[in-house]
Amino acid sequence: MSIWSRIADAVSALAKGEGLAAVFEKLRTPPERSIAFTIAVIALSAKMAKADGLVTRSEVTAFREVFHIAPEEEAGAARVFNLARQDVAGFEEYAAKIGTMFGPGAPTLCDLMEGLFHIAMADGAYHPAEDAFLSRVAEIFGIEGPRFAAMRARFVPDAPRDPYTVLGVSPDMPLDEIRAHWRQLVRESHPDRMIARGVPQEAVKLAERRMQDINRAWEDILSRETA
Repeated sequence: MSIWSRIADAVSALAKGEGLAAVFEKLRTPPERSIAFTIAVIALSAKMAKADGLVTRSEVTAFREVFHIAPEEEAGAARVFNLARQDVAGFEEYAAKIGTMFGPGAPTLCDLMEGLFHIAMADGAYHPAEDAFLSRVAEIFGIEGPRFAAMRARFVPDAPRDPYTVLGVSPDMPLDEIRAHWRQLVRESHPDRMIARGVPQEAVKLAERRMQDINRAWEDILSRETA
């Protein structure tokens, strides 16, 4: 059974009324966790699209950039999206369930948030309703304010983008602490670690941008601190 068939079966169970708790209980361990991750991105993306009232072709393209869909899987993927549209569960319920699966502030939840940011920004605009939506999801996920601000700084052109915000640190922190935080972010972005925590291999591509941003921010801070 292909991954998209397995995803479609899980989403179908949701659409038929099987509770989120029952469905996600079956997806707690690898490799099923990658299916749960994908379902969460699909469902939350669909709910986020309602936030600004429009689903654009660019947003669909952005999703396909995160999750490669082979030609032979097109029908299964289309079924997933159609089923997701039928599901009436609110986004907070989805966010709470996926948050419970991985634990508050878990790196996987940050990966998921970055996927949502990527899709939200695909049309070149960041709607206030999308910001409110993502802020609430981050709150449910247990992603604290500075970390959410760091994501927003990296994805949203108009957001404050100083290097300290990008790394999620404060300017008054000792340089050694900032370096340790930067190294931790680098470790979390390693492809092997991401796949081990249940992120689909295609979604690991998002870490390439993250790595560029955090390294650039660290280099900027280092040049300021040692000037």
